[in-house]
Amino acid sequence: MTDKQALRAELRRRRAEHEASISAGLRALLFHRPPGAVLNLVPKDAVIGVYHPIPGEASPLGYARWFAEAGHRVALPWFAHRGDAMRFKLWDNPLDVSGLVPDPYGAMQPPLEADDVAIDVAFVPLLGFTAAGHRLGQGGGHYDRLLAARPEIVPLGLAWDCQLVDELPLEEHDRPLRGVITPTRFYGPFDAH
Repeated sequence: MTDKQALRAELRRRRAEHEASISAGLRALLFHRPPGAVLNLVPKDAVIGVYHPIPGEASPLGYARWFAEAGHRVALPWFAHRGDAMRFKLWDNPLDVSGLVPDPYGAMQPPLEADDVAIDVAFVPLLGFTAAGHRLGQGGGHYDRLLAARPEIVPLGLAWDCQLVDELPLEEHDRPLRGVITPTRFYGPFDAH
């Protein structure tokens, strides 16, 4: 097992235990409105990319609703098959998840007929992050490839406080975040790299 694999396994365990310890009532109050420091990074007419959380992940669904109500278009990642390049499709109504369908990885995504869109801001899932804005993802490299191809996108991580680590094994293809939001703090903004 590589160091990254072992670290991912440990961070998945830590994240799952933490998320399970939060009462449903408290969880419903978290991540509803982006902090002002985050809103300062979002262009006026930005298309906002969020993700549909899998168990344990900090949920951006409250942010999706907030941005939609503020007049932004909201999009979710979309995959036809495992290993395909990540695309984003418009999520017409972030107030209603009933129109979403399962993606090849177990998350939810818009249906095939939803419009493709280029996003300006990406709320990015993660397993671990540093106070300097580096992240460790699931290992598929989807967000790193997206950010390498479109460096103008503002990438923002969403995490539980327990996901903060002192350092991460970094590789040349890893793309840092502009900031990370936890229930208690905003780390950033970091310079665009």
